[in-house]
Amino acid sequence: MIRWFTENGVAANLLAGIVIVAGLFSANTIKLELFPELDLDIVSVAVPYPGAAPEEVESGIIELIEDRIQDVNGIKKINATAAEGYGSLSVEVERGYNATEVADKIKVRVDAIDNFPEEAEEPTVEELLIRNEVISLAIYGDADPKTLKDIAEFIRDVLNTEENITQVDIKGIAEFEISINVSEFSLRKYGITFDQVVQAVRTTSVDIPGGSIKSRGGEILLRTT
Repeated sequence: MIRWFTENGVAANLLAGIVIVAGLFSANTIKLELFPELDLDIVSVAVPYPGAAPEEVESGIIELIEDRIQDVNGIKKINATAAEGYGSLSVEVERGYNATEVADKIKVRVDAIDNFPEEAEEPTVEELLIRNEVISLAIYGDADPKTLKDIAEFIRDVLNTEENITQVDIKGIAEFEISINVSEFSLRKYGITFDQVVQAVRTTSVDIPGGSIKSRGGEILLRTT
């Protein structure tokens, strides 16, 4: 073979040229993913139910969905969460089954449910994927935590308007809390108990979901406090 190529230089050069051209063509057509999406084999089902208590979400949302999808082929495990104003299910797909196909079957079953509560919003069914972070942005400065949080949320909202950005998350922000110190002397002075103080705080700290308003600028969440 080597002798043949040495005796036929033109053919050897022609073959080398073909290989180079084919390589260049392949390089331009190969799909490049710097940050590929990884399949988790998990299907997420979420249903907003504004104003509903966790017990109402459990009976009006979670149980209905579980009954409809439990016999879908390919489901390994179902984990459900009933929270205030929101119900979600995480469906683990059996190994060997196509998660996308299982998600499609689950969506058909969920969309067929016609006895959700009237206040419940449209369910969303999607296959969960891992997306690697493209960039991490740190926000710091000589400011109070609320100001830094407001800045972070503003930047997040701006970035979410970019067409090529699919997701922006904020991490590391602690929930705001109010600490109330009760004096034993004051309790005796006014003739009340600590439990009465706790109950008074609880009854005046009402925070009820009130739905949302969708507009061109985004979605506005409403709450009653």
